[in-house]
Amino acid sequence: MISTEKVRRHWLLFGSLQGYQGKWIRPDVIAGLTVWAVLVPEALAYATIAGVPPVVGLYAAIPSLILYAAVGSSRHLVVGPMSATAALSAAIIAPLAGADGGKYIALSAVLAIATGIVGLLAGMIRLGFIASFISEPVLKGFIVGLALTIIIGQVPKLFGVPKSEGNFFEQAWGVISQLGDTDWRTLTVGLLSLAVVLGLKRWLPLVPGSLLAVLLGITAVTVFGLDGEGVEIVGHIDSGLPSVGLPGGVGFDDYVDLLGPAVGVLLIGFAEGLGAAKTYAAKAGYEVDANRELLGLGAANLGSGLASGMVVNGSLSKTAVNGGAGAKTQVSGLVVAALTVVTLLFLTGLFEKLPEATLAAVVIAAVIELVDVSALKRLYGVWTQRLGSIYGPAARADFAGAVAAMMGVLLFDTLPGLVIGIGVSMLLLLYRSSRPHVAALAKEGSLWVDAERHPDIATRPDVVVVRVEAGLYFANADHVKESIEALCTDETRTVVLDAETSPFIDVSAAEMLMQLRDTLGRKGIELRVARDIGQFRDTLKQAAPDGRGLGVYPTVAGALADQGSGI
Repeated sequence: MISTEKVRRHWLLFGSLQGYQGKWIRPDVIAGLTVWAVLVPEALAYATIAGVPPVVGLYAAIPSLILYAAVGSSRHLVVGPMSATAALSAAIIAPLAGADGGKYIALSAVLAIATGIVGLLAGMIRLGFIASFISEPVLKGFIVGLALTIIIGQVPKLFGVPKSEGNFFEQAWGVISQLGDTDWRTLTVGLLSLAVVLGLKRWLPLVPGSLLAVLLGITAVTVFGLDGEGVEIVGHIDSGLPSVGLPGGVGFDDYVDLLGPAVGVLLIGFAEGLGAAKTYAAKAGYEVDANRELLGLGAANLGSGLASGMVVNGSLSKTAVNGGAGAKTQVSGLVVAALTVVTLLFLTGLFEKLPEATLAAVVIAAVIELVDVSALKRLYGVWTQRLGSIYGPAARADFAGAVAAMMGVLLFDTLPGLVIGIGVSMLLLLYRSSRPHVAALAKEGSLWVDAERHPDIATRPDVVVVRVEAGLYFANADHVKESIEALCTDETRTVVLDAETSPFIDVSAAEMLMQLRDTLGRKGIELRVARDIGQFRDTLKQAAPDGRGLGVYPTVAGALADQGSGI
């Protein structure tokens, strides 16, 4: 039963500010200033990934930071526009809006509203457990594929060439085929900007490299008149605060049509944000509530959509900046929101001279660390010859799921890539569970161990003791039956199934044991079960009362002693 205290905390607003101490003000303000220096250029950049005007990223940041601080459970998580959900937004909205720029912007806001509604509903009915259905390897592969897709989408801006349409490989070929048309001024600005961001991140991580690169790019355009020499710039950015309310030019049907895709956006944003929140909660010694995170993400997206913004989610990189700068509570997020308001009111003109190549460099620098090849190598290395002999192609199930998600994104787009990754992961999991390892056991002292791993231990030819390293159910029942039969020889007289490693059994598997008992019985072999536990025992008793002649014993030794084998 859920306690009253837990229910109270579930609905408590601004939970991270409870018990606020005066000594936290300074680190929270410093952290807010530091995050603002990173958030502004990245929000402008991520808006371009979503296909909306750069200022939309700032519109989205203000309500999302405030509302997450009010509803979310993390003291450190920074919520705002992010690369993964921005790319998802573009993939979802582009086919619906076509060439209508106004409708594109409106539908982007509608998607944020739909995502917010879905998130709030999911949090209210406590669906926080859904994050467990996306495995870490699949999410890793998805993010690698998404990062590569984002990077290749920004490379044309870096070289000053037109962007090609299509999947990752088609876009990459488009860049290669147009290298002869590279604008050297644009490329110089872009590469220098990239060097500044990556160099400072590597050697002076406390300096906001993204902001410095943006300021240097703006200065170069202003001083040298690069915008008149073919270097593309961001151009006019509307100053002032956004209009608040439902986006115009769309109907109720548009909201309904986007509810389905909003589930995918929420799932990705929730998984990424929850991972960041848990990481820093563990460091600071507190807990995050997955259901509160859904509510916080839902409120942030709803607020963003109603403020003419775009989809948002928790940011691992900006949360790292926030935590590294010493943030104690969500006051740092509120400081960032206030500074973003100041930016919209007084500083938008400064960013109008921002080179597109610099913006592309900021995006590339932000996502290049997500191309985690070493993680894929580690997943590939989780393999042994023995695992390969047991599970075959499914022995590297985690690696296969990650690669499937990555290639799905590169070939078919973001949402299909995630679905493909999850699908392949689940299929391989089912395959492995349908072919569990059935080990013949040998006695070493008082323990029964895998005879194949201990070939030096002698076994009795008339006794076969086996264990199934999985629960027994309909999908693996036939495989288990065939494996046990294959272990029997003409000399075998007793087979003992050590059920301690089988935590459950279903009706189909119980019937299989009865059939196996009869099959072995015709060969003069008796089947016995030892150490049945928990659910296995309960189900076996109900599905086959009294075992219908199947001997069940508390220990392997008891099963063999009754037979008089002498072991």
